[in-house]
Parts: sequence; structure tokens; C-alpha cells
Amino acid sequence: MHKIAELWLEIKRFMDAALGARGTLVILCLIGLGSFGLGRLSALGGANMPITIGMAQGATAAHAIPLGGSFVAAKSGSTYYYPWCGGAQNIKPENQVWFPTEAAAQKAGYVPAKNCRGLQQ
Repeated sequence: MHKIAELWLEIKRFMDAALGARGTLVILCLIGLGSFGLGRLSALGGANMPITIGMAQGATAAHAIPLGGSFVAAKSGSTYYYPWCGGAQNIKPENQVWFPTEAAAQKAGYVPAKNCRGLQQ
């Protein structure tokens, strides 16, 4: 530990002698010039690609709501859905039964789907 402290003091004496009173000013100027040069180099890094907005590769077209009604059920099922609910999208078109109102679906014996938000339970 004693040798490290002596070595540190010797390095400090050498730096004070080598740099003198103007050493701090020289170091600050070198740091400033180096920073300016690095900034200029980063500006020369080539042109960036322009940002374009388009449709994602995996995106699909929006599903149109059929004109059959506002609620859909399966012929063999017991629940009705909004057309945009996940369960309604799994019903094959030939098995779909459409209702104009919720009351019409309930009158036909169907109950609201529990996993379709917004339907009266």
C-alpha cells in the first residue's frame, strides 16, 4: 500500500511538471476538439432511410359486418354473439343464424355469450 501511494505522488509530480500552469487549458482544448470531431463524424454516417408507413405483412383486411343483423349465433349452439366477438368468428357461414336485436335472439332461445363483452348477462 505504501508503494502505491509513493507511485501516485510521483505520477502527480511528473504531471504537474510536464503540464505546468497551462496544462489544464491544453487538456480542455483537446477534449473540446475531440468532441467536435466525433460530432462531425457522426453526422457523416450516411443518410438514414426515410420512414414509410404501410400495412404490416401479417395484417389482414377488416371483417365486414354482414347485413344479416347485429347478433349472430350458431344453428347448433345456445349462445349469441356480436359479429366481432371471437366466438362469432369461429362459426362457419353456413351455420350462422342472424338476429336484428338481442330480444329476437333471446326469444329464439339463445343466451348471451359470457366471453363477449357488452352483451347483457
